Amino acid sequence: MIRMLQQYLPILLASLACVGHANAQIVPADSPIRIVVGFPPGGATDRIARIVADKLQTKLHVTVIVENKTGAGGRVAAQIVKATPANQVQLMLANPAVMVVAPLVFQDNGYDAEKDFVPMSQVNSYEFGLAVEPSMPVSDLAGLLDWLRIHPGQANIGVPATGSLPHFFALMMADKAQVQTQVVGYRGSAPLMNDLIGKQVPVAIDILDTLWPQHEAGKLKILAVSGEQRAPFAPDIPTFNQAGLNITATGWNTFFAPISLPQDKLSQLSEAIRAVMQDPETQRTFAVAKLTPVISTQAQTQTMLNNYRAQWAPVVARSGFQP
Repeated sequence: MIRMLQQYLPILLASLACVGHANAQIVPADSPIRIVVGFPPGGATDRIARIVADKLQTKLHVTVIVENKTGAGGRVAAQIVKATPANQVQLMLANPAVMVVAPLVFQDNGYDAEKDFVPMSQVNSYEFGLAVEPSMPVSDLAGLLDWLRIHPGQANIGVPATGSLPHFFALMMADKAQVQTQVVGYRGSAPLMNDLIGKQVPVAIDILDTLWPQHEAGKLKILAVSGEQRAPFAPDIPTFNQAGLNITATGWNTFFAPISLPQDKLSQLSEAIRAVMQDPETQRTFAVAKLTPVISTQAQTQTMLNNYRAQWAPVVARSGFQP
């Protein structure tokens, strides 16, 4: 046994050295990995970034810092990460508003979503919810659509931001249902919820996990969700398809690297993020936060992104939306 250990000990030590060296190559000892989020602390993107950052720090034995660089609906963060020097590791956790919608509606973002960034790993998906305030005389999607047709002057649908995915999903829903509506953009989910609960707007579309606490508290009613399946934490709420309207849409949060990041570091970090998302503890943390985790390779993430752009580009174009 001792002779066997003596024989294989050099190989084992060399392997461990290689692992340590691989981690050290990602960033210098005095330089952290930075994850930039283009939205304020507390939102879904920010919460996901901090969960993954904490796990990455433990896995790679390096400092991982989450920085919130807000402004222009996430576009400021993209501009910052685009300019990252090759000797620094600065990633961005972004959603479709930054990487799909903004390039379609703004003439000059200060970045090219396809040329300046490399998708690394999708880490979650989310669906949208359609909600009404409790006193609305409807109990399901069909009833709401009938109400909107009967009351065209009141057919307003609130969304958390003009030009957001909920905005375009509202247009998609109205087009599919052949209902004339007016989409009302708010400056965030909080004022939208205040006006929905206060009966200033009859209907709202927002990300499901944002609507859910108010639904649980009885302050609003969610009538349908936009995913292909019912949400695990909301099994009593039907999908739009189940409620009679053939429409499906989801959003996501995905890690992106600037094109300046060397390929070897890109590959190592992509695999590390994927490994973090495979960790049962990470998945439990996501579930508790009402977030749906996704385990994805670089290739799978790129395919998802291509398909997503193909789905939403026509919707945005048909809307005629101008910032």
